Amino acid sequence: MMVENEAEKVKPYSNDGSKKAQVAEMFDNISGRYDFLNHLLSLNIDKLWRKKAVRLLKPYQPKVLLDVATGTGDFAIELMHLNPKEIRGIDISAGMLEVGKVKMRKRKIDNVIKLELG
Repeated sequence: MMVENEAEKVKPYSNDGSKKAQVAEMFDNISGRYDFLNHLLSLNIDKLWRKKAVRLLKPYQPKVLLDVATGTGDFAIELMHLNPKEIRGIDISAGMLEVGKVKMRKRKIDNVIKLELG
């Protein structure tokens, strides 16, 4: 008897496609509004946890960092306070990454922060 994963049953859309594909589609659909919604719905607590994470990493002086589920890259941007040589951000949403790439170019930090689909 095969046991179905309970987490796989919950999908953002209909039963079409894998959960991963549906989650990626969901974030693609909100990518242009994500930063605003994230700050609003978290009452800006998202900004505080990013700053705290950077404070916790500072003693280690990391030079190469990986930001998994980077979204639009806000954490990667905050990580710049550590003066790294390279930050790699990966995410499953191409839409979120495109928003992030624009942010990196505008801040002229796209030479340090590289965002990739993954």
